[in-house]
Amino acid sequence: MITVETSIFINRPQQEVFDFVSNPTNNAQWQRNTQSAEWTSDGPPGIGSTFKTVYRRLWRNMEGTAEITAWEPPNTLSVKAVRGPIPLEFTYYFEARGDGTQMTSRSQADVGGLFQWLMRKQFEKLFDTSLNALKLILESG
Repeated sequence: MITVETSIFINRPQQEVFDFVSNPTNNAQWQRNTQSAEWTSDGPPGIGSTFKTVYRRLWRNMEGTAEITAWEPPNTLSVKAVRGPIPLEFTYYFEARGDGTQMTSRSQADVGGLFQWLMRKQFEKLFDTSLNALKLILESG
């Protein structure tokens, strides 16, 4: 099991950052490998809501399904992969800081063996790049 934690300050209100991140249809804008994402459940988002993601990995498109496991607007959002090649869980924490938001992403992947170190480095780079893209999008909009 590997755990990666990344944090960034975004100069936008906490609720705005939460709303953008908690809507998977925005994921392709800021998550580096995401091609598209769409809700697969009806009703307002919350615990148990699901969405499908198409992402690019190893030069091909792959598909996964995720479920929201924690929904505490505007403070916490957790998402768990329920179908896909790697068992992953993400928790996003949002904390108001002055006029902006301190956002922390904590991810856990059920990866072991010889590739654990390599996967950790890849995830760290991917998540850092994604949070920087998110910051750029939200602060320029």
